[in-house]
Amino acid sequence: MNRTIRRASVFCLLLVLALLGRATWVQAYQARALADDDHNRRKTIAQYAQPLGDIIVAGSPVTGSKGTQAGDLAYKRTYTQGELYAAVTGYSSQAYGATQLEGIYSHVLDGTDDRLKNPLDVVTGKRAAPGGVLTTIDPDVQKAAYEALGDDKGAAVAIDPRTGQILGMVSTPSYDPSKISGTSDGDTWKELLSDPDKPLTNRALRQPLAPGSTFKLVVASAALENGLYSSVDERTDSPDPYTLPGTSTVLKNESASAPCENATLRTALQYSCNNVFAKVAADLGEDKVRAMAEKFGFNTEKLDVPVRASKSVYPSGMDKSSTALTGIGQFEVTATPMQMAMVSAALANGGELAAPHMVSEVTDSDGNALQKIADGDTKRVVSASTAEQLRSAMVTVVEQGTGTNARIDGAEVGGKTGTAQNGVGNSNTPYAWFTSYAKDGSTGKEVAVAVVVEDSGSARSEVSGNGLAAPIAQKMMKAALNR
Repeated sequence: MNRTIRRASVFCLLLVLALLGRATWVQAYQARALADDDHNRRKTIAQYAQPLGDIIVAGSPVTGSKGTQAGDLAYKRTYTQGELYAAVTGYSSQAYGATQLEGIYSHVLDGTDDRLKNPLDVVTGKRAAPGGVLTTIDPDVQKAAYEALGDDKGAAVAIDPRTGQILGMVSTPSYDPSKISGTSDGDTWKELLSDPDKPLTNRALRQPLAPGSTFKLVVASAALENGLYSSVDERTDSPDPYTLPGTSTVLKNESASAPCENATLRTALQYSCNNVFAKVAADLGEDKVRAMAEKFGFNTEKLDVPVRASKSVYPSGMDKSSTALTGIGQFEVTATPMQMAMVSAALANGGELAAPHMVSEVTDSDGNALQKIADGDTKRVVSASTAEQLRSAMVTVVEQGTGTNARIDGAEVGGKTGTAQNGVGNSNTPYAWFTSYAKDGSTGKEVAVAVVVEDSGSARSEVSGNGLAAPIAQKMMKAALNR
């Protein structure tokens, strides 16, 4: 054979073998990855070829699907009271993907989860009827939080302390996921992204802020658990005014007339005495305060409820003056409303923290359980004695101290206010916080709540935890006890 022809034949054979090898690789090894790729249009077409399954609140769906009149996507997502439940559901968009429960359970909701399929469906790849997601949300608590927050920029979380069930989770300003669920919603999407108030951010889970004086509950827990003081009614060694260690900076209290000098922990919580808790934190040292904070959930990288919460931070590597500032929830301490609700929930539950969760069950199309999320997965945070003492002190805060706007007739209510500095030299509007619990002795119902108001439009002098956040918490707790 002519040498040139032979070389050309060998080259053509190698090209054929390369093509066969590439085709085999794509079909045998890359098929699943390509099918699941978010940029694969066929995946989107298949996802919206039938109505999606629903997210359920108290037995009723808060999501739906409706047929489209044009294009290759047969259905799109709809939402009932979308703004009310956006912090729970997230969104499912034909153009922008899915978030929160919509994203986490997307394969259940679109029928591609293998648990929904019979053996023949698995072999043939047939799409099963979609399943559903049952939440722990109480619609009355959710509505109370949303209406109470109103036009404020902020967030609120309510938890059942005994079970960890999340009864309410609201972030404002909110948005209607229905308005970005299609393929022609680009203008609305751009408006949401450019809005300086960030309505797409779930502030309840994803916006850690300085917790201010609500963090004093963590410091008081550390003081009792480490034996720095034997009870909430033992007088502390706390000069007023208090100079931060190693500095000439004098730490002031909110009220110059408050009885904060050498005050007990109960009195210090009642009047929110900065000198007491800064001194306690400095005396304990950052390691002991951090250890207690981490028992409550701070510095946890993966807090999934099942939506992942941002990490609440207690810092490290501080000098003594900075450690003192952390005692009042400042310096580099940050917390989400979820985290501060967990603090009150643990104290309300005798010192045990039940794992927070907002999904109780995942089902198939017939309502049969594919997955059940059990209540009561608890861990010990503080002793029962410490929890009891701090609950008593929190009741004093509500009955006689800075949290009077949280009172509920006929119920035991305890809480802690906070007004956290915001910006360099507190140049921006402070954050108003309130974390609390409530118990109804006649029904046995309990709830723990945390509220933060980032901006209410109020004058700076009117910003306080009791004035802005406590009334919101009170309405949520009242709704939970009445549910």
